[in-house]
Amino acid sequence: MKPFTYQKVKNASEAFQTINGSPQFIAGGTNLVDLMKKHVAMPDVLLDISGFVSKEIKSTSAGIQLGAMLSNTALTTNAEVLLKYPLISAAVLAGASPQIRNMASVGGNLLQRTRCPYFYDTSTPCNKRTPQSGCSAKEGANRMSAILGYSEDCVAVHPSDLCVALAALDAKVNVKLKSGKDSVIDFKDFHKLPENTPAKDNNLPEGALITSVYVPANSFFTNYSYLKIRDRSSYAFALISVAAALKLDGNIIKDVRLASGGVAHKPWRWAKAEEFLKGKPANDASFTQAAEIVIDGLKPLSENAFKVPMLKGAIQTALQNCLQTR
Repeated sequence: MKPFTYQKVKNASEAFQTINGSPQFIAGGTNLVDLMKKHVAMPDVLLDISGFVSKEIKSTSAGIQLGAMLSNTALTTNAEVLLKYPLISAAVLAGASPQIRNMASVGGNLLQRTRCPYFYDTSTPCNKRTPQSGCSAKEGANRMSAILGYSEDCVAVHPSDLCVALAALDAKVNVKLKSGKDSVIDFKDFHKLPENTPAKDNNLPEGALITSVYVPANSFFTNYSYLKIRDRSSYAFALISVAAALKLDGNIIKDVRLASGGVAHKPWRWAKAEEFLKGKPANDASFTQAAEIVIDGLKPLSENAFKVPMLKGAIQTALQNCLQTR
């Protein structure tokens, strides 16, 4: 690990002050420290923001606001989240170990970097780590890689489970810009596809701080499911994950949310399948047709074609599981 200077900052103004070298904010550190150990991230200065960024949960009839320093554990134990936004807690519980959930923060979860093995291996080309060096995974070991939305420059996937649920629930990301002004980014626009700039994971402005995540009130707290398929039951990232939620009127689907992880450089919302399901009966036939819509046009790589039928089955199962939570 490269030597660095550690500084605990008291407020946003202090955090935004100009510092010599290459400063980087640190919250829980569950991802950043790993990257520093592997010499992927090599900041000169670490600015600890944990003392002033909010850890609070604020709930109103219009929605819920999750402080960026709120621990993942808190999301799985808060009564308001469990009652009105259970898809969020279900996604978090499907993720990391209890020890990591105790440290990991909401804001940090949004900024997780890919777990592509080539990104962590500094002896191999990786456009995400070293721009214009090449993508080793494109023709290499790409079993865990994307099946849509990738480019010639990067086939990595986003690793977060929480972000899949937040994408499904139309969350918004509240940020404080380096100028001191506040701004809001729709969650669907927060993460980006790799295109020809894979080193840039998201659209967070340079030097900005995530202050909180807002989730609007919804009716998806009765019929919901989070399904994660992985190689082992813990300490493993998703091959495929699905966040599904239904709003039912009897047996008719009035509204639906469907999103996946493990398929692209960002959490992926299945908008066409959602539109298809609205007004349809909540049954196996509808779910099968929706799954067919999801997999139509996917372009797997040399080692991950198995993800296509796996995704189809995961979509069907997650939707079926929604009917069991009533």
